[in-house]
Amino acid sequence: MGEAASTTSPRERYRQQVRSEIKERAWEQIATAGTSALSLNGIARLMGLSGAGLYRYFTSRDELLTELVHDAYQSLVGTLRAATAQGEGDLAGLGQALRTWALDDPQRYFLVYGPPVPGYRSAADVAALAAEIMDILADACTDGPDARADTREAPLGEGPGRSAGRAEASSAQRLALSFRTRLHGVLSLELGGHFAGIDCDPALLYQAELDLLAAR
Repeated sequence: MGEAASTTSPRERYRQQVRSEIKERAWEQIATAGTSALSLNGIARLMGLSGAGLYRYFTSRDELLTELVHDAYQSLVGTLRAATAQGEGDLAGLGQALRTWALDDPQRYFLVYGPPVPGYRSAADVAALAAEIMDILADACTDGPDARADTREAPLGEGPGRSAGRAEASSAQRLALSFRTRLHGVLSLELGGHFAGIDCDPALLYQAELDLLAAR
């Protein structure tokens, strides 16, 4: 660790510190008024920088947004992998880890899974981070009862072993996709305040959906 630090120049360390502070200020803006309120000029004023000075660290709002999206995805990946390392890598454990992560910072959740930010196009490598999350879920689903091979779904002309393997993977992927769509549906409604005035406990509804998925 000391060797790595010594290879970084003071100027580069200062640059990294300023970039980190800019991102912290950006998250504060988003937490207060949503992603649409993100303003580089506003951040510059808070930090005592000129607009031109801040643009030396992030050349555009989109570059800053991309950093924030990456951070959010990596935070979720880390959360799910930590749950797996702690022996909670089944669907029930991952589902609860996802809900805790979402409730801890709703704006971070919406930056990843909410409506698209007007005028912003996500970077191509964001798809790789989303795929990593799906891989974690699919791994959990592979060991579930619904992941048994169904040779009826195998393409014609393939041998039994290969077709069974493909059917198992397909079954696990379908269950992982159901995990995302159903649980994110409940989370998005809850975090958006859409259960207000309805005789419904979001936590119980979420758990019921999770139980149904885990039992498949």
